[in-house]
Amino acid sequence: MTFALTLLATPKAVPELRHHLRAHDFEVRLCATELLTNVIDHLGEGTPVTVRVMSTPPHGCTRIEVTDPDPHALPAPLSAPATAESGRGLVLVDALSHRWGVDQAVDRKTVWCELTGPGMG
Repeated sequence: MTFALTLLATPKAVPELRHHLRAHDFEVRLCATELLTNVIDHLGEGTPVTVRVMSTPPHGCTRIEVTDPDPHALPAPLSAPATAESGRGLVLVDALSHRWGVDQAVDRKTVWCELTGPGMG
């Protein structure tokens, strides 16, 4: 099964994405929205993105991809202070996923993560 959604990275797009992924596990929804939020925070509101979620049945992995048009702004997990209200997105993705990474092209990049299990709720 594959899900794909092209949208503008805005704060209101986060709950919209979560709604579209309601048939998926909490971990899938959380990782997808954290990757989308990373685009908002680091590239700016209104950045066009494509979100893809691919499952490999029957009990393979679930791959989440967020593609944006900036091949140079590479994500990196931060060490946020305990009192910070943000800055833990990639740390969460790293903790929940089996692995994650970035695929760069000339005109875009795709930040992806893979979770074990089918990802359906």
